[in-house]
This record gives sequence, C-alpha cells and structure tokens, in this order.
Amino acid sequence: MAEVTQLIHDYLRHNKKFPHVFCPGCGHGIVLGSLIRSVHALQLPKDDVVIVAGIGCSGRMAVYVDFNTVHTTHGRALTFATGIKMANPKLKVICVMGDGDALSIGGNHLIHAARRNVGVTALILNNYIYGMTGGQCSPATPFGDTSMTTPHGSLEQPFDTVDLVTAAGANYVARGTSFHANMLDTLIKDAIMHPGFSVVEALSPCPTQYGRKNKFKGAVSMYEWLKKNTVKVENRKEGDTRIPIGVFRDVDQPGLEDRYAALKAQIAKKDLPAPKEAPVPAGECAPLEVPVEKAETKEQA
Repeated sequence: MAEVTQLIHDYLRHNKKFPHVFCPGCGHGIVLGSLIRSVHALQLPKDDVVIVAGIGCSGRMAVYVDFNTVHTTHGRALTFATGIKMANPKLKVICVMGDGDALSIGGNHLIHAARRNVGVTALILNNYIYGMTGGQCSPATPFGDTSMTTPHGSLEQPFDTVDLVTAAGANYVARGTSFHANMLDTLIKDAIMHPGFSVVEALSPCPTQYGRKNKFKGAVSMYEWLKKNTVKVENRKEGDTRIPIGVFRDVDQPGLEDRYAALKAQIAKKDLPAPKEAPVPAGECAPLEVPVEKAETKEQA
C-alpha cells in the first residue's frame, strides 16, 4: 500500500495545498488513483499528457495532478480537448467530466466528439447527481431516485452513457466502477492508447449528496451496492437487471486528427481526387416545364 501511495504522490503537484475537496467515501479519489496508475503503467512522460476538466467535483482532478492541465468552463471541456488534440496530435488528451458536465451542459459536445471520432479519451465520472452545487437531479439520476430538485423522485429516464456514445460513433466504449479498481485501471489504460474517441464511464459513489437522499446508510453500503448490482458484460444473461461493466465497443477507425493529417498531406502533394459530380435533382425537385401558350392564357384570365 505504501508503494502505491508513493506512486500517486509522484504524480501530484507538490506545491498544491492538500487535503483535497472530495468528501469522505467519494469514489472520485479512487478514479484519480486509477488514472495515475494507468498513465504510469504506460510510461507516458508527464509533458505528453494533457488533462482537461470541466466544472464539478471531478473537475478538481485537473488541479491536483502534475500533467499539462486545463480547468475549463462548465460543459465545454471536450471543445478545449478537441482543439488541443487537433493542434498537437502527439499529445495524449484526457477529458475528465462528471455526469452533469458530460451529459447535460456538454451533451451536445459529447455526441459530436463521438461522431467526429476525435482522438480524445473521455473519462466520465457518474455519481448520479450534481454533487458540487447541492445535489440537483442530473441526466444520469436513476428514475424514481431522490435529489434536491426531485424530492418525490425523478420522473425522467436517465441517459445510458454507453448506449449514447456507442450510437454516436465512439471507437472505444467501456464502463467500470470505483469498486472494481483493477478493472478500471485496465479500461482507462486501453482507452488512452486506443485510436479515435474513447469513453470510459466510471460509476463513482457520492455518499453526501446522492447516498443520503436515497437511503444508503453510508459510503460502505454504496460500494456494497456496486458490487452486488454490477456484472461483467460477457457474463450477463438475458433478463439480468444488473448494470453491465466492461468493454462494449472496440473498433479501430482512424481519428479525426489522422484523417485531417492525411488530407493535408494530399493537398501538399497536389494529389487530391477529382471532386465528385453533383447529383442531378430528380423526382419532386425536378424543374416544372410550363407550356408558353398555357402560361399566357392563365395570365390573361
């Protein structure tokens, strides 16, 4: 344990005042440790890693780690991350967001980053609630669960992050939890090295804002819930209502930055293919020919 702790300390900013802002029992610290272990296992130089974060409890992770970091505005972390990756494709750009940051304010950016398949790793820490701002309902709050803004239970169905980004075209899509730390290490490590847009959703308990409002006795009971109510996707059987975890999509389509570099190379060589001919309008779009004599008769009438 001391060795692991020392490893994490090697990647934290030494001039940053601690302790951190995470509440006792919060899963975000475990996800932060998993991220650091993944980068260390890949032997990535600190200067080659960029952590981009939005606003919220998860956004503080960018403040603590000794990489290139950007703490951006709410919901816009992916736009900054996209710009950084396109400007310098050699960097490993990791975008850290909460469920509100990624799925609500930044929801449009998330689906378009997946559609573009830009080479950024999105690490989405899902604690089912807006934790930092007082415990409001988020797009990931389960149906019927209580929050500050849904005291009688949420009436809305939550987004399924995995289904959303898979449908939008992300190359690599996975889900882990703060309880399954070893698995989370592997998922984050694979996502960082995967070409194109990669997404890891990490289910991370929030005992303070979500747990208390939903009758969890404490942090331990929330981790026990994760253990009991999750199952590896390859072991899931029909009718199983537990949350699947693991890898859901793994394809190797080239990222936007690679396609852009290939296009620039073609332009430099003047080796561009001839433009495609525009299709001829047909059907209802075809121009209507009106006989002259008939048109004149209509005007006279």
